[in-house]
Amino acid sequence: MDLDFICSKLRSASDILSLQTAAQKNASLEQVKAALNRDRNEILLANKKDTDIAREKGMSESLVERLALDNKKIDSMIHSLDIIINQNDPSGEEISGWKTPDGLTIRQVRVPLGIVAIIYESRPNVTLDAFALAYKSGNSILLRGSSSAVNSNQAILKTIKSALSQGDGVEDAIYLAPCENREEVQEILTATGKIDVVLPRGSAGLINMVTQNARIPVIQTGAGVCHLYVDESADLKMAAQIALNAKCQRPGACNAIECIVVHKSVLKEFMPLLYRTFNGKVQLRCDEQSLKALDCTQKTNAVSASENDFGFEFLDFVCAVKTVDSIHEAINFINSHNTKHSECIVTENRSSARLFQSKIDAACVYVNASTRFTDGGEFGFGAELGISTQKLHARGPMGIQALTTTKYLIDGDGQTRS
Repeated sequence: MDLDFICSKLRSASDILSLQTAAQKNASLEQVKAALNRDRNEILLANKKDTDIAREKGMSESLVERLALDNKKIDSMIHSLDIIINQNDPSGEEISGWKTPDGLTIRQVRVPLGIVAIIYESRPNVTLDAFALAYKSGNSILLRGSSSAVNSNQAILKTIKSALSQGDGVEDAIYLAPCENREEVQEILTATGKIDVVLPRGSAGLINMVTQNARIPVIQTGAGVCHLYVDESADLKMAAQIALNAKCQRPGACNAIECIVVHKSVLKEFMPLLYRTFNGKVQLRCDEQSLKALDCTQKTNAVSASENDFGFEFLDFVCAVKTVDSIHEAINFINSHNTKHSECIVTENRSSARLFQSKIDAACVYVNASTRFTDGGEFGFGAELGISTQKLHARGPMGIQALTTTKYLIDGDGQTRS
């Protein structure tokens, strides 16, 4: 791909978008919403090609689920657009302002980042979500999806482009890389001065590759080794139900739990309950103590864990189990094995809950709720560009504000510094 030409078009588009009003951008997103509904059958047919090819190549069903679209997911994408349209436009928002003793008026305002690139795997809904968030916040976007979703992504892009060609829409504000070779990724990562920021969204392998090779700023997102800690004071039935949701609803999602940490005092009661709750859906990879807590008749889908099972993102119906002697051991174990994404404690002890939330190093820390809620839509953002697991600029689900930076605007009347 001719990245110089593409980035030139994207830069011009971002310049135009940065001057558009919220009403103009919202009108374009309304057109995209209508076009998405109009073209849903074509998009679903394109997606079926992708899922058929994926199954032929032996992709696991949990990953096929990430790739697949249906009418319910199209409806959800349309609903996300509604939420984004109704959000305040962050571009130009004045965050703070003051006057200096010299009489200078200083204002800190939000401005778009410029050109945002996202490199992502599977999920074709990201194509729409990333575009909508970037467009509403005044940015243009370069998308590089995976070959597994190429037909779906191209169909969604075609719909977006057709909608933007109407009215005041800025058609050049989105570009989809052809996804023909890996050199495209390296071109993006080394586009110093052309692309303002890149976000990897997908597996740990993808994220590590991007962070290790990028010469442009990176916002690290995605990989989720999430834990559920069952405290000694936990409501065990609640803990089992949260585990079921957090592991089984969408095991291929980055906010699904990969390890259950159990206080030793509740182990004998909780492990059989957990096993019954999972009802054979999940293979438990248990440490020695948690395996012993299961009856002999309950071990058909429970095996001994290896050290490599802790801190590993299974993205499947597999879950590790770790026994701890105290909440302090649980916190230390989680902090040394997680990816700073989402962690949960189930407890009836308020002091334990606050200690856990204070000491756990992660973007989202839950008390008595499933980690599956770590999602831009669930947080009220409409959609997300990804879930940032780092600490600079943005952390957690990234909505439209995360796609802005700030600048200081200073007004004077001839002041010079003495």
